[in-house]
Amino acid sequence: MKLTVVGGGSTYTPELIDGIAGRRVGLAVDEVVLVDPDVGRLEVVGAFSRRLLAHAGHPARVTTTTDLERGADGASAVLLQLRVGGQAARASDETFPLVCDCVGQETTGAGGLAKALRTVPVVLDIADRVRRVAGDDAWIVDFTNPVGIVTRALLQAGHRAVGLCNVAITFQRWTAGLLGVPPDSVRLGHVGLNHLSWETGVFVDGVDRLPELLADHADALGGHVGLPGSLVRRLGAVPSYYLKYFYEHDEVVRRQHVEPPRAEVVAGVEEELLGVYADPAVVTKPEQLSRRGGAYYSEAAVRLVHALTGGGGAERHVVNVRNGGALPFLPDDAVVEVPAAVDGGGAAPLPVPPVPPAFAGLIAHVTAYEQLALDAALNGGRNRVADALLAHPLVGQHAVADRLADELVARNADFLPWARGAGAKGAR
Repeated sequence: MKLTVVGGGSTYTPELIDGIAGRRVGLAVDEVVLVDPDVGRLEVVGAFSRRLLAHAGHPARVTTTTDLERGADGASAVLLQLRVGGQAARASDETFPLVCDCVGQETTGAGGLAKALRTVPVVLDIADRVRRVAGDDAWIVDFTNPVGIVTRALLQAGHRAVGLCNVAITFQRWTAGLLGVPPDSVRLGHVGLNHLSWETGVFVDGVDRLPELLADHADALGGHVGLPGSLVRRLGAVPSYYLKYFYEHDEVVRRQHVEPPRAEVVAGVEEELLGVYADPAVVTKPEQLSRRGGAYYSEAAVRLVHALTGGGGAERHVVNVRNGGALPFLPDDAVVEVPAAVDGGGAAPLPVPPVPPAFAGLIAHVTAYEQLALDAALNGGRNRVADALLAHPLVGQHAVADRLADELVARNADFLPWARGAGAKGAR
């Protein structure tokens, strides 16, 4: 099996390689190809990845290339983990919304829309090129944010794609520790959208242990997601840590006005990691990688690829998948993040219990925004950008949406061909 990683020069990549090296899943990988336009990073990450596999005694080879077609030719699965514009664009996403006292974040709100506009056209071009050389049977696993919008774009264009996020597996591992049970014995009642999800059940041997967790560990649960334990207990569910941008918006904005953006922190961690990776004496995953983000990404990705490439019978994974009636209050072609049965034929959402109104309303609201965001990403136009922002619950006022749309377009014009013309401001 050939596995291709687009964005292979990312400091995330050794997480994935470590998952393969650990052989926790019988994924029979013969070759991992790292594709990236940054030759310097590619050489450092590629060499370190080879040492990781060699130290673990894994026979797979790691090759590197800047040529997408060469890297994807014959691949069984292609993982997307790219960042259009790098950390500089992320820093912009995390700061420009603050001019209107709106949250600055790279996957939701105005910053998330900016990232979607830069990313969707690039990912669709990559997917088209991958299909031409790898064939219609190759799977695309998207870890590129905003995962829900990007995955919807891929599915809408007819690609064989599944979106992946590490939020669910991180919570599964953490709650297993609280309960003192093996992680694989925990099944989550995970429902929502990417970066807008709740755990409505934590099942061990068929018994829902969430009431026990809420009674005994509400403060710890709240601390894990950045919200008060009292709120978590009142909700009767555990929101993902991205819900703090909705439930504590003004407090988050207050902190963002005085704290450095996350992009600056990550850039520092990345520089440190690349220095560690370049040391030929380092042959195991360094501790610093835990500060990069993306915990358990390797395990989730390896398990998902194993299922998609026919590793056995249907497996249960929390993924981003076409709704298809799983949440009946959403359009069928929306992309939702729920447990799904995954096998060589793809991912099919499993039945979802009725969603409480407080969650369903926010899910529907953000789904409408995502539809408008995808329209803006595919068709361009300043007014489409403003319309998407107006529909977002973290923006929602026309004057704010208009100002943020102008700021977004101006800051991202180099990545948006339609924004470079004289008439971009008024274009539909």
